[in-house]
Amino acid sequence: MWSQYIAARTAVMGITCLDVRTNLHLAAAAGRGLFQVATKHRKRAIEHLRQAFPEWSDAQLESTARQSFEYFAQLAIEVAYLPRLVHAGTVGTHCKIVDSDDGLALMNRREPTILVSGHFGNWEAPGLLFTAAGYKVSAVVRPLDNRLLNRWLLQQRERRGMRVIEKWADPLGHIASALAQRRAVGIIADQNAGDRGLFVPFFGRLASTHKSVALLAIKRNAPIMCGFGRRMGDDLFYEIKAIDVIHPADWRNHPDPQFYVTARFVRAIEMMAQQYPGHYLWMHRRWKSRPWWERKGKPVPDAVKRRLASLPWLDSTQLGQLIGD
Repeated sequence: MWSQYIAARTAVMGITCLDVRTNLHLAAAAGRGLFQVATKHRKRAIEHLRQAFPEWSDAQLESTARQSFEYFAQLAIEVAYLPRLVHAGTVGTHCKIVDSDDGLALMNRREPTILVSGHFGNWEAPGLLFTAAGYKVSAVVRPLDNRLLNRWLLQQRERRGMRVIEKWADPLGHIASALAQRRAVGIIADQNAGDRGLFVPFFGRLASTHKSVALLAIKRNAPIMCGFGRRMGDDLFYEIKAIDVIHPADWRNHPDPQFYVTARFVRAIEMMAQQYPGHYLWMHRRWKSRPWWERKGKPVPDAVKRRLASLPWLDSTQLGQLIGD
């Protein structure tokens, strides 16, 4: 435990001795090296991209998968630098917020808001940047197994005022408390949720998704802002953008609000990955779990067909692809 902690702290000290651009270029090279040696993850990323973009050539698939590896490696550099550089006096030099007026209006009014993103871009950046800009933000994170490293990383995340909610320590209770305090709560919501998750469309295939975001939003009558933070160029400068804002009025009269809300924020994450596919983490196992009817070789249940048909953004071709017609 101590050896890992000392090694990590020493590595961060070494990293921050160099300028950001040099480190980002070195990290990109490390990502390309990882792409070559991590055979299983490389194949998985390319196969997932093939699922999402079936019209692409093999060269396009491989190039985008490589870019995803590069961006993921560079994330470590960004996490090391951002808490040190971003504060109230510098936040304007590190980001621009675009197409987000609706979501920012919620936060300016201090309405309890759920901020949803996926493993896209730098998913740490929006919480840090919003906090530096004066907004009250909490973020749900998975704690590290090494307690010393976890405590240090938590301190880095919280040094500018952001609060951290650890997943294994009554997260739903802490999220509800944060919303009651009229804080915005950031959640990464594209993890595979296992066989008991809610299966909603993602790039033409059903993907298991956790139900907690929709349940919290519906129970607390809290709007959801879906968006991302994307580094632009070789400096720590980010585009912060809202893809969709889901208001309580949008689901209030829907026959299945939980399914609608979950499907809609997953659609927003899909739109992020469609716009900038090289910034999505294609190596993670988004389609690992399959619905029970698929596992048992059964037809899609009529109730599921009705749920899918109730999603207004699905056309007949997309619906047929999902239900196998």
